[in-house]
Amino acid sequence: MSVPRSAADVLQEHVVLEVEGIDRMCLNVYQPRLQTERGVATLFRFHRGETFASSALMDPISKSFIAKVNRFAEREDVPLTSFAKGERKDDLDQEYRVKFQGTEGVLFVGKAQEKTPVIRTEKRRNPETGQTYPWIVRSTAMVNHFYFYMIDQDFGPLFLKVCTYFPYNAKLCINGHECVKQQLAKEGIAFEALDNGVLSCANPRRLQQICDGLTGSKIDALLRKWLGRLSQPFAAKGRAAGYRYDVSILRAEFSLPQVLGRPLCGRVFFEEVIRENLDIGRPDQLQLLFERRVPKRTPGRFRTRVLTEGVVPSLHVDYEHSRIKHPNL
Repeated sequence: MSVPRSAADVLQEHVVLEVEGIDRMCLNVYQPRLQTERGVATLFRFHRGETFASSALMDPISKSFIAKVNRFAEREDVPLTSFAKGERKDDLDQEYRVKFQGTEGVLFVGKAQEKTPVIRTEKRRNPETGQTYPWIVRSTAMVNHFYFYMIDQDFGPLFLKVCTYFPYNAKLCINGHECVKQQLAKEGIAFEALDNGVLSCANPRRLQQICDGLTGSKIDALLRKWLGRLSQPFAAKGRAAGYRYDVSILRAEFSLPQVLGRPLCGRVFFEEVIRENLDIGRPDQLQLLFERRVPKRTPGRFRTRVLTEGVVPSLHVDYEHSRIKHPNL
């Protein structure tokens, strides 16, 4: 095999697998009718028949939701734990995932206090009568959130974060690669998995079809499925009146993995990309990434060397708010 002479040569002649799809996606889960002060006042005054809309009316909903989560964890024998300061949630997720024996279910429920937008009331005074009255305002506060870490038989690992304070906004985070792996396994298609991707597949065409099939309707159905199984703040009566969660994209990452036949081709690709774009400029940062943190007090001798083993180079391109990463696979 001849060594390619340009970045274009690498992509045209030495890519053995290429597939385009969703990498990671984080979605807003929210009540559209409760994102404004007027919408919240409408809920309490007209749907629930209260004289005033105030945080005093929100408190029982929050307490009821927290109690339902506690009962759910006890009933389903799901661990309920508080995240320690500095603890990586992904590490704990991985720990429970290794122990999980089933094909679908809740691994554990985590609790963390985080700053988030909330609806609250403040006292205002009528300038003519001098009487005080509650007024709905948007604000931020440090409140508890529940993290439901789960395994779905179609989507694989995912989590749903729900705020315990009004209007109980949430976030759903999924991984497109994990979804693809689940579907390949269910269809009996042989593949070699990476931590976050697929290295090889017996049916590349079907692999791409599965990636293309991850649609908005399927993601919405996933949310409805788990909201029906988990505890949620709003009762059935409220949902029947139209107070239902909706979904929008908060952050989306898309990938185009290109698996190369030889590691040497990857090194040539990186060098040629730099050489062919000298008018843009040389890299302003080069880093070596280790599997552990190396602070000043780490024992041992560290020096600059040419590394030939245990090295997985990757190319990162950042421009304004966009970022491209090209790993050497």
